[in-house]
Amino acid sequence: MTFRHSGRHSGSTVIPAGGEAVGDAVRLSTSPLENLVVTLYFAGATGPATFHRAGLVTSYRAGGNHLNDVLAKAYRQSSESSYFLSGVDVSGPFRERRNTVVALGDSATDGVGSTPQAHGRYTDGLAERLVAARRNLGVVNAGIAGSMLLTSSSCFGEKGVTRFRRDVLDRPGVRTVIVELGANDVGANWATGPCFPSSHKPVSVRQITEGYRALIRAAHGRGIKVIGATLVPLRGYPGYSAKVERLRAQVNHWIRTSGAYDAVVDFDKALADPAHPDRPRPGYVYEDGLHPNDAGYQAITNAIDPSGL
Repeated sequence: MTFRHSGRHSGSTVIPAGGEAVGDAVRLSTSPLENLVVTLYFAGATGPATFHRAGLVTSYRAGGNHLNDVLAKAYRQSSESSYFLSGVDVSGPFRERRNTVVALGDSATDGVGSTPQAHGRYTDGLAERLVAARRNLGVVNAGIAGSMLLTSSSCFGEKGVTRFRRDVLDRPGVRTVIVELGANDVGANWATGPCFPSSHKPVSVRQITEGYRALIRAAHGRGIKVIGATLVPLRGYPGYSAKVERLRAQVNHWIRTSGAYDAVVDFDKALADPAHPDRPRPGYVYEDGLHPNDAGYQAITNAIDPSGL
């Protein structure tokens, strides 16, 4: 496919299937929490598109070259997914410092259940808190709905222990990573179907915690602080059972007490109903009974100490 941009060094590049390209630097003044709109033009058919399903922000499409359009009237198609663009690197006066916090996780990091267009994910709330605290830190949301720590899937992408290098270690300026993975390993532990490889087998507490330790070692090897997040209540998960709950409790106990992480943020405690700890607090859960709603994500945000990042 061909990637074009309309900056000072206008040109084009051909990106092979499965490849990636980094665009030229553009001098652009931005403010904290400001939204950035990026327009892409493809000169020919791309074939199946790389996309982020739970984008939660509207992407607009139109045929033809509209890079220089000032008005939006040409864009008559839309989606809440995002396509092709994986991120924007931002640099400035503090570019030599480590000032990026990466949130690595599944749907609870991706923001499933939050109100589209409202920027209600916990990472959005965390960015707002950091601005209010005058902390010069950026937040990168590396959440993928359905993502698992130990199992790659044709539906949900690479396993966390594999994508950790691309999504955390190879990003510039990372100082801290919040690891929120493992809920789908636990919830889908005995699942079968087209989204799971034929080699998919139930995993143990030891295998999950060894996966965590591998991420921690890799991060510490780059001087990156690692914060572990406990697994959220899973009663609304398809196929939920007593075995699922027992495994979740064992994994959370390890996260809280092992001392392997540099710090722990208790997503489970922030969301759980005190009267029924295996399920979310009623006012904090989306209509699917599993994912947090905006209030639930705000509760997670409030559980994070910005000074510890």
